[in-house]
Amino acid sequence: MSDARDGVPEEAADGEDATPDGGHAATTPSTHTVRLELVDEPGQLLAALHPIADNGGNLLSIYHERGNKTPRGRIPVEVDFEATQERFEGIVEALRSEGVNVMQAGTERYAEEVTILLFGHLIDTDLSDSLSRIEACESASVADVSLAAPQGTEQASSARLRLEARAGETEAALAAVRELADEKDLRLVEPLTGVEA
Repeated sequence: MSDARDGVPEEAADGEDATPDGGHAATTPSTHTVRLELVDEPGQLLAALHPIADNGGNLLSIYHERGNKTPRGRIPVEVDFEATQERFEGIVEALRSEGVNVMQAGTERYAEEVTILLFGHLIDTDLSDSLSRIEACESASVADVSLAAPQGTEQASSARLRLEARAGETEAALAAVRELADEKDLRLVEPLTGVEA
């Protein structure tokens, strides 16, 4: 009998090979790194570690950058742990389903960067909600925000957003922003694509 957390499938524990290579590739843990973005509130780090432990990850190290905040005012945390590839994928999925913002998972990185402009009643239409909804799109992360409201919060304002998108998923990220802009009656200036400088 095998414990589900020990990384050895029951059939492999009984001496039978689960895969052509003897089951070693599927059951040999390797080191993985996830980079998370956490809200600066008590208990958030512990809550982010539960999905790792609950899915069989063996914690190696935590780098908690409390003094260094992301543009959205959150704390970047890097977690190293051991897990099989299958468990690693389950851990990343569990983190995301718990609402933890996974900025990087293993080799999965945000590889494309675009800058967009939004104009309109950004504050009246809840800028925080707009940023959260863009972040909810799994294709992109908001890397930087610059807000300008020269006539005060009651008038139209503008924001420059730098988005980091996963390789090949920039269009999906922009589609999410377009939908948000249409819904909130905001003007969107998109980056030029396919144009040589």
